[in-house]
Amino acid sequence: MAGLSDRSPGLDPGVRDAAGSASNEAEFDAARGVIPGGVNSPVRAYASVGGTPRFVASASGARVTDVAGRDYVDLVGSWGPALLGHAHPEVVAAVQAAAARGLSFGAPTHGETELAALVLARLAEHARPVAERVRLVSTGTEATMTAIRLARAATGRDLVVKFAGHYHGHSDGLLAEAGSGLATQALPASSGVPAAIAAQTIVLPYNDLAALGAAFDAHPGRIAAVITEAAGANAGVLAPEPGFNAALARLAGAEGALVVLDEVLTGFRVGPAGWWGLETAAGAAWEPDLLTFGKVIGGGMPLAALAGRASLMELLAPLGPVYQAGTLSGNPLAVAAGLATLRLADAEVYRRIDAAAGVVADAVEETFAIIGQPVTVSRAGSLFSLAFRSGAVRDYDDARDQESWRYAPFFASMLADGVSLPPSVFEAWFLSAAHGEEDVARVLDALPRAARAAAAARPADG
Repeated sequence: MAGLSDRSPGLDPGVRDAAGSASNEAEFDAARGVIPGGVNSPVRAYASVGGTPRFVASASGARVTDVAGRDYVDLVGSWGPALLGHAHPEVVAAVQAAAARGLSFGAPTHGETELAALVLARLAEHARPVAERVRLVSTGTEATMTAIRLARAATGRDLVVKFAGHYHGHSDGLLAEAGSGLATQALPASSGVPAAIAAQTIVLPYNDLAALGAAFDAHPGRIAAVITEAAGANAGVLAPEPGFNAALARLAGAEGALVVLDEVLTGFRVGPAGWWGLETAAGAAWEPDLLTFGKVIGGGMPLAALAGRASLMELLAPLGPVYQAGTLSGNPLAVAAGLATLRLADAEVYRRIDAAAGVVADAVEETFAIIGQPVTVSRAGSLFSLAFRSGAVRDYDDARDQESWRYAPFFASMLADGVSLPPSVFEAWFLSAAHGEEDVARVLDALPRAARAAAAARPADG
């Protein structure tokens, strides 16, 4: 392909510009010639913030380095998996050892059993036991899609309730009002989803128990499941109001519907047993029927899972009538990365992440307060995001009711000062156990200039 360099075999070939230099611009031009939009996941395209995406050449600890050789403090963290930081030596060694034994077998391995047992042990150790079986898949979309299929089979019902602004992967029935990438592109839903499938999903405002009760009243005996992010993080951070999840579970249970708790993002990131573990440790007495996990569970490799009690999970083939399969489910490299990550993620890891995230989130609030620009920083454990508005953000309508055009200049200023933020105001910020004092200091040093750029922006600039 024209523009590719002839670097030594074994290295990424890269792309050179007309002057022979590596650049993000040259990479993006080449990518757009062979990949739709030049990216393999929409939010990476910088559509809402402008400019050229940074093509990452390498990453280590809290930093990423682009193809032009510039390093950034990374607050994207691969959208959540980099709990320990990038390229943790013990995780890399585990993956290398697994690769030496073979990349994929299409057969069961002991590692799959170990990982499933570790997930169950974490749920039992840090909270009340809530799951007895785990099925490994490759993506969060597969996990939530399978959980919905399982719920429909178990209840004999078709309808599913979800909340506006919650993202549960890109399966047809769950894309309505999905936040995150869809919100960034101002799309209400995805084209290509048949109306008959979309009609099986009831979309409600988040944190609204009255709306949930009304939905059950309007569709008696027809709702199979309520699916909810354990703590919303795809329309910015939308934390559940105290008691919301427990009340949701009581309502659903009384109506014979199952609760699917989507912890693809929060699971094993906000605490040893995810958000459900945090709520249970704080005294909330409730249990979801099914849980889904992703991101951290694979340690940066493609891996996800669903878990639940045996009577539900054993409806899955080969024991039951609910079919689910995957050639790469439980891939040995991903399993090795997940095992190493979860084994290393001890109390000290979570303490460091919570502390670093608290410092940065506090600094964002304080910086904007000093210059008098209204922002709201929403938090759920170590996850946080900012919205350019006054007042709390409790649902998707609140998240969209902001001066989102201020984020692009804020983002660009932070990037220019060596801090890589999520390229959308509707995404959570992720820190890791590798974010040390020097990394946090760079973020704090960049904030004042970025805040002033946001405050000076006008709608036409966004």
